[in-house]
Amino acid sequence: MDANRDTFETRLKNNAREIEALLVALLSPKALSDEIARPETLRNAMHYAVLNGGKRLRPFLVVESAALLGGDAQAALRIGAALECVHCYSLVHDDLPAMDDDDMRRGKPTVHIKFDEATAILAGDSLLTYAFDIVAAPETALPDASKASLVLALARAAGLGGMAGGQALDLAAEKQAPDEAGIIRLQAMKTGALIRFGCEAGAIIAGSPQDDRRRLRAFGEKIGLAFQLADDILDLTSDAATMGKATGKDAARGKGTLVALHDMEWAETELRRHVADAEALLAPYGARASTLIAAAHFIADRKN
Repeated sequence: MDANRDTFETRLKNNAREIEALLVALLSPKALSDEIARPETLRNAMHYAVLNGGKRLRPFLVVESAALLGGDAQAALRIGAALECVHCYSLVHDDLPAMDDDDMRRGKPTVHIKFDEATAILAGDSLLTYAFDIVAAPETALPDASKASLVLALARAAGLGGMAGGQALDLAAEKQAPDEAGIIRLQAMKTGALIRFGCEAGAIIAGSPQDDRRRLRAFGEKIGLAFQLADDILDLTSDAATMGKATGKDAARGKGTLVALHDMEWAETELRRHVADAEALLAPYGARASTLIAAAHFIADRKN
């Protein structure tokens, strides 16, 4: 996997630069058509929330899954930016005192610390809304039917039955620890749903057959499970300096995780199983899938 890993890391960094340049342009001070104005403090908070670092893994999955199936690269970049807006909104709200109450994110003050709570809430609201603006905008060069499919898939991944619902289950888990099935459902919603969308979106962008869409969706589900399992392991084994945020908080709050339910050896074995399953799903694409397969291994091996 070394050569693939080098290719993957180069592509990940290049994609991050492209996504960040696009986000800077999207969050410019100039109001868009039908916008009345862009309040400076709110725009600054949104800019801070999305441009304070990060690997840009989710938009990378959009771009690479679209590339695998021959989808338009520029459209994929815009859909990736929309997904990153949703992801960053979730982090802003997740860090609020009413949620996980974190002061640091990616080694920097969280948005509500840097600005204030009201501004952080509005920044999150605005990023979520802007994501759908980006998908639907004329600049996203896709057929209307593809845009509608992307809007629906992203809404389902982000909302009541996806990420937001998973956050609600996560908060409830502080009071009553769920069983194993409950933990898996919670994690598939809170963390996995946006990762699943990132992979499935490539097939929608490319206008691929349903079989490709199902296969990429299943791949996203597997690496989403791997991502959360790796996160739970890091929460117990890493430190705040490496992670750029507080660690050990799940254990301190009594939240149930699969690592706590079983043990570290089980978790490591299960993590490798998810990666192997993900790799097997992409076998029909041969060498063309090497970058996405490297992404699955990166998710399992990451240090933060």
